[in-house]
Amino acid sequence: MKILKFGGSSVANTTNIRKVFSILQDQKSQGEFAVVFSAFGGVTEILLTCAQKANVGDRSYVTELKALEERHYEILKSLIPIQHQSSVLTYVKVRFNELEDVFHGIYLIKECSARTLDYVASFGERLSAFILTEALKVEGFDTVFVDAREVIRTNNRFGNAKVDFPTTNDLIADFFHNRPGLKVITGFIASSDKGETTTLGRSGSDYTAAIFASALNATSLEIWTDVSGVMTSDPRLVYTAFTIPQLTYNEAMELSHFGAKVIFPATMQPAMKKGIPIFIKNTFEPENAGTLINGDDPSGQIIKGVSSMSGIALLNIQGAGLIEVVGVSRRVFGALADAGVNVILISQASSEHSICVAVRSNEVARAKEAIEQEFLSEIKNGEMDPVLITPDMAVVAAVGENMKHNPGSSGRMFQALGQNNINVYAIAQGSSELNISAVVSQADLQKALNALHEAYFLSDNKVLHVFLVGVGLIGKALIKMIASQQEKLQRENDLDIQIHGIANSRFMAFHEDGFDLKNCPEPQDAAGAMPMNLEAFIAQMESMNFSNSVFVDCTASQDVADLYDRVLEAKVAIVTPNKKANSGDLAKYKSLKKLAYKRGVKFLYETNVAAGLPVINTLQDLMLSGDKVLRIEAVLSGSMNFIFSEFEKGMPFSEVVRQAKEKGYTEPDPRDDLSGMDVGRKILILGREAEQDLHFDDIVIQSMVPDDCVETKDVEEFFTKLKAHDTAFTKLLADAQEAGKKLRFMAILENGKAKVGLNALDSSHPFYTLKGSDNMILFTTERYHDFPMIIRGPGAGADVTAAGVFADVIRLGNFTR
Repeated sequence: MKILKFGGSSVANTTNIRKVFSILQDQKSQGEFAVVFSAFGGVTEILLTCAQKANVGDRSYVTELKALEERHYEILKSLIPIQHQSSVLTYVKVRFNELEDVFHGIYLIKECSARTLDYVASFGERLSAFILTEALKVEGFDTVFVDAREVIRTNNRFGNAKVDFPTTNDLIADFFHNRPGLKVITGFIASSDKGETTTLGRSGSDYTAAIFASALNATSLEIWTDVSGVMTSDPRLVYTAFTIPQLTYNEAMELSHFGAKVIFPATMQPAMKKGIPIFIKNTFEPENAGTLINGDDPSGQIIKGVSSMSGIALLNIQGAGLIEVVGVSRRVFGALADAGVNVILISQASSEHSICVAVRSNEVARAKEAIEQEFLSEIKNGEMDPVLITPDMAVVAAVGENMKHNPGSSGRMFQALGQNNINVYAIAQGSSELNISAVVSQADLQKALNALHEAYFLSDNKVLHVFLVGVGLIGKALIKMIASQQEKLQRENDLDIQIHGIANSRFMAFHEDGFDLKNCPEPQDAAGAMPMNLEAFIAQMESMNFSNSVFVDCTASQDVADLYDRVLEAKVAIVTPNKKANSGDLAKYKSLKKLAYKRGVKFLYETNVAAGLPVINTLQDLMLSGDKVLRIEAVLSGSMNFIFSEFEKGMPFSEVVRQAKEKGYTEPDPRDDLSGMDVGRKILILGREAEQDLHFDDIVIQSMVPDDCVETKDVEEFFTKLKAHDTAFTKLLADAQEAGKKLRFMAILENGKAKVGLNALDSSHPFYTLKGSDNMILFTTERYHDFPMIIRGPGAGADVTAAGVFADVIRLGNFTR
């Protein structure tokens, strides 16, 4: 014998009901079974709403009741041929006449007790099960309608009645023995020993199915619903959630307590006592295996699910007068029990100075009043503080029986929360180690669930959530690179990079699931595009609240750099080629590095100095290992090296500069390169990374921008004026060539001072052989004294810079594992 139960969503309309009938047809060949039906989707809620309206004199219940009656007629007529409808129509009409009388009575006397509500609610299941019993006869089943009130006995605790199992088991066994055929059972309802209609509380139809399964020693219990089993987390909040193949009874009960609404603890108790396996199946995907709940755990998996509960408030009861005082806890929980407040979580330090209690937000005022009344004397005498309320909280819980066999489970949980800037307000864990619960801010709930889900279930597949400001040449190249390598990174590096926010100087756009990077739109063309606002961009990034978020700044904007501290404060990592933050005020540079360390996030800027060349990381490694930098010589501008290398070929200087701009080697305004300011910023950054307190005033910079070209209205006017100086630049080149030298624009840092400018170098210098957009850096240190460390390679171009940014993003993925 097998018991199948179908919920309200499974029988919400004719289309769904026919899917149910198809499932039942498939069951015919698998042995004997019985089936439990809930009311048609939403019917019970409508009935209770009608009762409430009648109770307050709102006659709109009449219209709602009529519409409900018509809905039942429509389902009936679509499932049952006209020649078989008469008796069913009569049954439905009589039931609605009874309902009309009940509601009219409520309306007249303005009274609606729990007993009346149970009776009203019973009509949903009685109607659906009877209609479906008759419809299944048409499908070829020999059906028997079972009004569960005839066989399930309870006390008279209306709304959540307690079952008398010995009596109920005997009645069910006798009924099944004496009435052959497919039993179609009403869920949710029962009766007292006086014949009063009662209901079984939340998820009562599931409970009904479990009661029958237990009484009949069923081989299995199948709960058919609209999801494919119990999920590892709430799929509305965690997009990577997946079905858990198998759970133990205890794990399922823990998950259900903290919000996994697929199955409730009461449902499992009768089946658990008899060791009856429970299957959670999807009516709309019957081929899916769903979740099996039983007493076995062959998987050995440490954590089975990450669940949550919203709408929580914390009560903190504390005071020096509570230390080592016997009976404090008894008084606290006695007062809460007397006030009818359910305690969700308890946390108490060994010092006994405070007790922290989590309750539902709608009960917190009552709870506070009850405790303060109980401890009125202690509060007046200063032995205890007034009860402190922390509102807008949520509980997250990691559940798994195997935690007790694996040290470090708690550590992984709190490390994941800490890495994502999620503050934990209270912690609870039982000695069984089946559940680790933590209270977090409601605003952090989604981020916490995703962080824990990744830590426990996706530890081999790290997800980085990128927010990209600046989709010009570098930004576009970066998106293209990520798109081309995305599958390989997922397959070989277990790293998934998703871009959720994009912005240029005019527009910004966001995508909850991540943009399609192979067809990534311009910000202005994306769905939901809006005018660019830096504050709003960061606020949206914060509100999306992803774990492992990354802010990528591919601009050269000071305004963006000025907001880095806010990004780091939100515990979002930064990757950027933008030099403005690190080459600005020394105190701000130091504060950003300190803030990144304090918040436990990375601030990566390898591309600040030489595009994709490993200059910053190499220098940082030297300093960490205890070396000391004595001198740095560097060609740090790929664009400037390209310009002077090409200039040697005889092209006019102004044309070489234009060509460099068109190839993307220079900044949008080439004067930023020719002025030497860009190289000045780079040598400043290297000096600071070499642990020298270098200010911009410590750098002497020789600008290559003629005086009359400094102030022009736009770049085109600059090029026009630059042509007039081609002869002067040609003479500089000729003088160097005549002396057997080459022109190189370079920086030198020594003794805490730096200079940047054009130098004529002979063939003995390493920079003499530089060509194209190559950079070269020479580090003379205490260890590399006689022969400096040399780093050389391409140092300009959108693709090269984007590759360096991409490398930093990948490095960040490795850091966060």
